[in-house]
Amino acid sequence: MLSDRDYFVIEVGEGPLDYPALFGNQNPVYIEIGSGKGEFISQYPTYHPEHNFIGFEVRGKRINNILKKLGPEKNPNVRLANLMVDGKIREFLPLSSVQGAFIQHPDPWPKKRHHRRRLINQEFLNSLAAVLLPDAFVQVSTDHLEYAAWIVREFTGNPLYYSVYEDHSVDHPVLDEHIVTWFEQEQKRLGYPPRYMMFKKK
Repeated sequence: MLSDRDYFVIEVGEGPLDYPALFGNQNPVYIEIGSGKGEFISQYPTYHPEHNFIGFEVRGKRINNILKKLGPEKNPNVRLANLMVDGKIREFLPLSSVQGAFIQHPDPWPKKRHHRRRLINQEFLNSLAAVLLPDAFVQVSTDHLEYAAWIVREFTGNPLYYSVYEDHSVDHPVLDEHIVTWFEQEQKRLGYPPRYMMFKKK
């Protein structure tokens, strides 16, 4: 019998992932970049058993914590990858294969000298667009207002995307089944309400 780690945690090597081999079906695939403590990746997929979800998290300790929230019977449509996601995403996901991406509270790297470390940049957006299907969405949230403005500029300045919202960012959750993560709850408590954005690939 497989352990939870063997069941959920996948190896990402050379070449794109084989979704049917991972999930045993041909269902649409969604990704979460930066799964944190796992609130979203353990709960949201239970509302959508007809979809598959891959959560990417770079920190091994967080992967261990996420595994405590998952179970094969409750989350058969979830897999995890202990991996840093950046502009190389097109190297390990099949081209034109992802229906949607969730990026919740990415590190804002607030100091100007660290801005180059931010996930949202043109190299990443171009690579992400390569793995997204036409009209696939990218949902992003952040409580850092300057980073929210940065994210909007990067997406709206890229010809491969368009903003779903006229004002680009809104102060209410984008999804009906909104999952409040630990980080979102903590930042709200400290007086930093999040901004929510959604973009689609043209």
